[in-house]
Amino acid sequence: MDPLKALADAERTPYWLDNPARPEPLPRLVGHTAADLVVVGGGFSGLWTALMAKERDPSREVVLLEGRRIGWAASGRNGGFCLATLTHGLANGLERWPDEIDRIERMGARNLDEIERTIRRHGIDCSFERTGELIVATEQWQLDALHEHLDVVGELGLDHVPLDRAQVRAQLDSPTYLGGVWDRGGCAMLDPARLAWGLRDACVRLGVRVHERSPVRALDDDGTAITLRTPHGSVTGARVALGTGVFPPLLRRLKHYLVPVYDYALMTEPLSDAQLAEIGWRNRQGVADGANQFHYYRLTDDNRILWGGYDAVYYNGGLVKREYEQRDETFVKLAGHFFETFPQLDGLRFTHRWGGLIDTCSRFSAFYGQAHGGRLAYAVGYTGNGVGATRFGANVMLDLLSGERTERTELRMVREKPVPFPPEPVRSGVIQFTRWSIARADERQGKRNLWLRTLDRMGLGFDS
Repeated sequence: MDPLKALADAERTPYWLDNPARPEPLPRLVGHTAADLVVVGGGFSGLWTALMAKERDPSREVVLLEGRRIGWAASGRNGGFCLATLTHGLANGLERWPDEIDRIERMGARNLDEIERTIRRHGIDCSFERTGELIVATEQWQLDALHEHLDVVGELGLDHVPLDRAQVRAQLDSPTYLGGVWDRGGCAMLDPARLAWGLRDACVRLGVRVHERSPVRALDDDGTAITLRTPHGSVTGARVALGTGVFPPLLRRLKHYLVPVYDYALMTEPLSDAQLAEIGWRNRQGVADGANQFHYYRLTDDNRILWGGYDAVYYNGGLVKREYEQRDETFVKLAGHFFETFPQLDGLRFTHRWGGLIDTCSRFSAFYGQAHGGRLAYAVGYTGNGVGATRFGANVMLDLLSGERTERTELRMVREKPVPFPPEPVRSGVIQFTRWSIARADERQGKRNLWLRTLDRMGLGFDS
């Protein structure tokens, strides 16, 4: 089908947020107040932090400040893949922390189990499905790479099942598939906006004071406590947790480690029973392909297909602009790739198209730290894998703020920082050349040029 025709009626808004059940915003912060803990940011990072702070100590006074609406940014615009990995995949973790990978994988699996229990305990209706994830190969080099770590997977006790061409097409039928791996235990699918709204409600029920439309404009530290100022009020906290992602940080040092990357997605109309039968997908796994510039896709609870990824765009200068959330060149490209993957679905139309920000760092997984004499903690840099890992990061922030030495805070992964990005305009030149090199690697059967190999040796990743 002509991609332009398929996109003709697609709304330019995130599907998940285009929901009549979206809750009304909670009141702005007006006047001055005080709290034991102030959480900045109403995405998954901040919501998990506030919720678990109250669960750890119900007597603790917790205030959460969100500049716009709960879940409006990355937390309400992603694909809804809730992964167990804390390191942006096993390969990245093995490359960076081989001595810790067994512990990290166990913590990640436990974190995913605890997310599921929390959703059940608080009655959060977010279409949580423990389906696992299919990683599919569309080129022989991708298949070779998928099989590279299967021996390590077995040693770690991970439930990964290799699939040949016929087996993977029995799970989901595309003529482009050569084989794949089914990670049966490490991924759940969910509706991310409804998870964010459910976490908000759970926080409120536990006594967290949540203020939406209350952007923090300034941070003052008097040496014993930190005061955060919003347009209509202020709050003084003994401790502060930052969960602001890639948006202009209250902590200046973070700007050296983070870059804003825009990711884009499409959502189809619901598939008919006959269309669904054409492609199979009886086990409803999330799916990603094995390319460097990869696609990710999944079924919703009403059998739409979310189709995203491939183009991860850095705009020169590292600016954050609302107009960057729409990129017709990418939408047309994604629609074309969709029908190449599923020619059986010719005639299907898209109902939504949107983009959103990813907080990317050079090691491709979150990093953590403290400032202001240990009174402030942060967790940032999830690089597109934050739906599940933000809960782990929230626990790290709470551990750091309490001064506890825990299994989490002892990890080298938690104690180390990524390599900072160079300043502009060098930063833009480096990133754009790297993106070009990654695209070339996909065209050349995965062969990485001298630049990418140099980055690999420096521990800078850039593999997706």
